[in-house]
Amino acid sequence: MAELPVVKRLRKDVENLKRELTVELPKELERARAHGDLSENAEWAMAKQRQEFLRARLANLEERVAELARINLDAIPRDTVGLGSRVELEDLDESVMVEYEIVVPEEVDGAANRISLSSPLGRGLIGKAEQDDIEVQTPRGKRSYVVRRLVTIHAILALENDENSRS
Repeated sequence: MAELPVVKRLRKDVENLKRELTVELPKELERARAHGDLSENAEWAMAKQRQEFLRARLANLEERVAELARINLDAIPRDTVGLGSRVELEDLDESVMVEYEIVVPEEVDGAANRISLSSPLGRGLIGKAEQDDIEVQTPRGKRSYVVRRLVTIHAILALENDENSRS
C-alpha cells in the first residue's frame, strides 16, 4: 500500500533523531563527563536537556507517523478536493488566481501556499470539485472562490511514480 509523502518525510526525521540520540549525543555526553564534576558542568546539563528534548520529540514524531500511516489513500477522493490535492482557485473578491496544496498541519507553509486541511479554507475546499463555488469565513472576512483546477493526490502520486520509473 502506498503511503502519504509526509509519512516518508517524517520517517526520515525519526531516523535523524534516533541517530542523534544514539550516536552523536552519547559522544557529547562523554566529552562533557570528561570535564569533571557533573554538578557544576554546564555542558553536561545542556547535553542532558537536549537528550530529554530529543526523546520527547522522537516519541511525538513516532506517534504522528503511526497516525498518518493509518490513513488509507484509497479513502481519499479521486475527483474532489482531499488531503494532498493541489487546487487552483479564482478569488472572486480580488479577481486573482491562487493555487493551494492541502496538507496535514506538519506541512503547513504559508509562503508556499500549503494550507492545512483543518484551516477555514481547507475545510471549505474538502469535497469540492472543479467549477464548484465556495464561501469561506477567514480572518479577513467572508471570501468567495471558484475551484478552477484540481489535481488530487492520486494524480500527483501517479505522476511521481511515472517519473521515478523513467529515471
